[in-house]
Amino acid sequence: MVSNKAHCWLAIPAILIILTISMQGKTSVSKQAFGHTSDGTAVDIYTLADGKVEARVITYGGIIVSLRTPDRNGKLDDVVLGYDSVDQYIAQTPYFGAIIGRYANRIAHGSFQLDGKTYSIPKNNGDNALHGGIRGFDKVVWTAQQIKDGVELTYVSKDGDQGFPGTLTTTVRYTLEGGALRIEYAATTDKDTVLNLTNHSYFNLAGQGKGDVFGHVVKIDASRFTPADASQIPTGELKPVEGTPFDFRTPHAIGERINADDAQLHLGKGYDHNFVLDHAQGQLTEAAEVYEPTTGRILRVLTTEPGVQLYTGNNLDGSITGKEGRVYKQFFALCLETQHFPDSPNHPNFPTTELKPGRAFHSVTVFQFEAGTR
Repeated sequence: MVSNKAHCWLAIPAILIILTISMQGKTSVSKQAFGHTSDGTAVDIYTLADGKVEARVITYGGIIVSLRTPDRNGKLDDVVLGYDSVDQYIAQTPYFGAIIGRYANRIAHGSFQLDGKTYSIPKNNGDNALHGGIRGFDKVVWTAQQIKDGVELTYVSKDGDQGFPGTLTTTVRYTLEGGALRIEYAATTDKDTVLNLTNHSYFNLAGQGKGDVFGHVVKIDASRFTPADASQIPTGELKPVEGTPFDFRTPHAIGERINADDAQLHLGKGYDHNFVLDHAQGQLTEAAEVYEPTTGRILRVLTTEPGVQLYTGNNLDGSITGKEGRVYKQFFALCLETQHFPDSPNHPNFPTTELKPGRAFHSVTVFQFEAGTR
């Protein structure tokens, strides 16, 4: 609700408001229409700007449509892949920028057991369920309300939705402050269920659609990763990264080892693997850092989650035309999906993804943007 005092401020010329926000480092939040789904449901777009970074989020899929950040010279550019219209997001599904749920990543054979009962999720990735099934959280319209420094999105997934048990109420808050986009997830259920939430932004710190990410220098705080089989399902092993192309404990460019003669890289057609973070689960700690040398842009990823999936856009093939008419080819982006591990319901040795009634799920991930010279 807008107060009478706020109405007075609305009478001030817009340019003055913008200058005031820039000088004080405050975050502005605005809402506009972004189109409709095929059934006529309205989709809105929220723009968050803190004088340094601008983030735009739509209510369809909770998608981060754009992230404009400065390079070392102060030049702004959009650093995430996406589309210009809601129709394109609905028609194509690379999960650009979306909230992923109920279960991010893969569930083997679309099946898991909970409390002695077997549950089946629609298979949409060969013999596996990927990112919550055929109609996951990326394909629904979320209820939105403006909050301080951002927007809060809510979605109620009914008992049996995509085969998952329990009515699940999920809230995701996007807030922007000091060049950091904070994503806060919360959820409750009325029946035992499983849950794994993430954001699936595709980053190219040189600018969206501007070439491959081979020059991006990546550091990940992980001594182990979860090897996968030919269908990208974890084998259950927590394998040390030492001596492998998966050792990013010290910074390495993506292109340095992506074509190495390594069975895991061959199976994934590049990096598409979950890294077991070294920090204690539940503590908001830096998990990964990406540096793009031509622009000086730096992305730091902080999370409370136990894992992060590094994906290098292996399945982009040039068939997608994204924002500003730019064609997205293989390796034109990388994702850092903070998460619990893939197929955890079928691996008792992995951190549990079970959520019970009376308990609240809570997770935080932060995308911090900086720029400089190294």
